[in-house]
Amino acid sequence: MILDVIVTKSDDGYTAEIPSLKGCESWAHDEETVLDKIIELASFYLNTKSDNFKLDKARVKSNISVYKLVFNKS
Repeated sequence: MILDVIVTKSDDGYTAEIPSLKGCESWAHDEETVLDKIIELASFYLNTKSDNFKLDKARVKSNISVYKLVFNKS
């Protein structure tokens, strides 16, 4: 399964969201932390271990980065 993770940089930090999981959003001061938080949250939402996730950066446009969250839900 592959889900999009949208990371938006603003003046006060970074926001990450997974649009296909309603309410799956996180905020942090730096990009690495917000990615760690969103993976932990996705793990909770999907009821699977976060060790199963692989995160790949797909593209960057202006202040928005799109990542692909790849995992096998078993």
